[in-house]
Amino acid sequence: MPVNTNIPKINTFDCARCGLTVTVHAADGSRRNHCPSCLHSLHVVDQSDGGPSECKSRMSPISIAVLRNGDWRIVHRCVRCDELTSSPVSKDDNQLILLRMAVRPLAQPPFPLEAFGDL
Repeated sequence: MPVNTNIPKINTFDCARCGLTVTVHAADGSRRNHCPSCLHSLHVVDQSDGGPSECKSRMSPISIAVLRNGDWRIVHRCVRCDELTSSPVSKDDNQLILLRMAVRPLAQPPFPLEAFGDL
């Protein structure tokens, strides 16, 4: 019996960067819009009007933002139009990549650390 390859994938998407098939629901039940392995996303929502985006390019994770309530968010930048978005970190996201992004400002500061020796 031939396999029907035209069946749509329900509640999953393929990562635009690493190709991993990802469920839209994270381990904690929240809705996910990024790959838990490489943390990349797709530019599908226009942040200015909240509607669908025509860009559809890959969104690269560039930073971590920590909210006042302690929740972490991944900051993404579109590789085509440079629009910035953020999405909540899920419990099953790649913790090594999250930690690397979180410590990057300390490991690679935009100013020389030697200047603090003179204070």
